[in-house]
Amino acid sequence: MPLHMTKVAYGAQSLAEIHEWFSAGGRRGAGEVARLTTRNRPRRHEEMIGGSLFWILKHQLVARSEIVGFEEAEGGRTNILVTTQLIDVVPKPRRAHQGWRYLEPADAPADLADGAAGDVLPAEIAGELAKLGLV
Repeated sequence: MPLHMTKVAYGAQSLAEIHEWFSAGGRRGAGEVARLTTRNRPRRHEEMIGGSLFWILKHQLVARSEIVGFEEAEGGRTNILVTTQLIDVVPKPRRAHQGWRYLEPADAPADLADGAAGDVLPAEIAGELAKLGLV
């Protein structure tokens, strides 16, 4: 089973805004693959191809993009190649962090069925609980 990773959706105010990033004409869209630049190539990058990059928004994992590969970028950096198709997931509490972190398959949230709302914690409450260290 492929390894996953998490990344904060820095600057996004809503899940709809993350979807907009990957839509045609969005800041990461314009094709089937988006490039996310990072300073260091993950040591376990070969295990991650076929896994997913899970997006953190307001202290919750909310969506995922499939990882299709890695490539060299300018300045010794690395591009993480992900599909532009976002899949919403059942929200799961996750603290914000800098950069990216590995996520084992057993800890990954399930995909959210089309049109399902799931047990979604309002973003404001999730944020306050995270500040208190409760999620």
